[in-house]
Amino acid sequence: MNSIGHCFQQGLLVSLLSLAAVATAGAAPLVSTAADQQSVSLTIYNANLGLVKDLRQVKIPQGASELRFMDVAAQIIPASVRIGSTSAAAGFRVLEQNYEYDLLSPQKLMDKFVGKEVRLYEKNPYTEREEQVSAILLANNGAPIFKIGNDITFGHPGRLLFPGVPDDLIAKPTLVWLLENRADGSQDLEASYLTDGITWRADYVLTLDRGGRKADLAGWVTIDNKSGATYRNARLKLVAGTVNRVSDDMARGRMYKMAMAEAAAAPQFKEEGFFEYHLYTLQRPSTVKDNQTKQISLLSADAIPVRRELVVSGEPAYAGGRQGGEAGVRQKVGVYLEIENRQEHRLGMPLPKGTVRVYQGDADGSLQFAGEDAIDHTPRDEKIRLRLGDAFDVTATRRQTSWKKLASDTYEAGWEIVVRNHKQEEATVRVVETLTGDWQVLESTPAYRKSDAGTIEFLLTVPKDGEARVAYLVKSRY
Repeated sequence: MNSIGHCFQQGLLVSLLSLAAVATAGAAPLVSTAADQQSVSLTIYNANLGLVKDLRQVKIPQGASELRFMDVAAQIIPASVRIGSTSAAAGFRVLEQNYEYDLLSPQKLMDKFVGKEVRLYEKNPYTEREEQVSAILLANNGAPIFKIGNDITFGHPGRLLFPGVPDDLIAKPTLVWLLENRADGSQDLEASYLTDGITWRADYVLTLDRGGRKADLAGWVTIDNKSGATYRNARLKLVAGTVNRVSDDMARGRMYKMAMAEAAAAPQFKEEGFFEYHLYTLQRPSTVKDNQTKQISLLSADAIPVRRELVVSGEPAYAGGRQGGEAGVRQKVGVYLEIENRQEHRLGMPLPKGTVRVYQGDADGSLQFAGEDAIDHTPRDEKIRLRLGDAFDVTATRRQTSWKKLASDTYEAGWEIVVRNHKQEEATVRVVETLTGDWQVLESTPAYRKSDAGTIEFLLTVPKDGEARVAYLVKSRY
């Protein structure tokens, strides 16, 4: 046998002897709680996922020992856990890792004491004193069954007292490691793991001026923590982007290695590129409590140029078959806002996906809700387009003016779209028509613009209390 194999066998023998020594000695396990915590880092993803790095100072004796690492997230992903010593890494080894989640509850406590002696306390109705009786808990299937002396009973009204808590029941989820340590004294241990149950989103408030040409934008980060742990004075990072996840826990452990490759960390958040995502680092510690929804300011920008647009959108069904009705079909006129995420517009930071809520002041100066829309992740120098609702004073009517079958697969159809403006100022309306098949516009008033292979657009200026119309003739082959 070569020297490498001999050393491996020796190391394995030492580990096995250490394990046996711990088992036979019955030494009390080491316990580490949040009180030992030196620092905690929390990276939150959009995908209901968090990465926790928990650094604690723990006194570990030489040799083999069991460490119970408590106060971890209840929704921890066990396969993603990693622990290491940052102060004495060379002499620190993890021999075994367990995740204990057999949590203490009345049902489980009673199950553990089946066949054992317990005490029952009940109040004597004559003396008003509590009296104690010893009993054997025979079963706990639906209701406890006791043996008191030679009698068997159930439904006993007394309080049930247990002599202690079984070692295999714990009060909260706990990581348990069997360690081998060559250094003596306190060590800095860092446990890193992924947890479900924590996510974040962006919420934006866009406040229009009276003219609707400028707006102030405020962005907020909303964190929702249901992971089962509190992260005190955490170094907080947020990842914007779609991170792939699979259902298998072992594969999640592989994903953890990618998540650990964070970029290093001034407004409240500093933004930087990370992998194919964007990372936002809070420039101060923050406490994220369990079952807490927390909001932190992300950005603020004033006097952003805004473009408002009214749009009438056609549908593919209109392009082919015969449509009846002289009065035509009423259509909604959509109201859109568009802003550009540019530095010269006092923006320019990649914006995480979220909901934009729009407000505008009325004649009294009071802000009124004007609508909302969702945006996707928006890089810098890209446009943000919001659909807020439908116009009240601008209406549209669509009518088919002609239809002819030229061949078995070829049709000719004429269309008219009339837009009426009941406002006290003129309105600009974009009419968007969707065409199908192999099409050709034979006539149009006004001139159209082809925006893609199946879409043409018309731009109308509609006078106040007036109307404007689009008329076109199209030949389509299917």
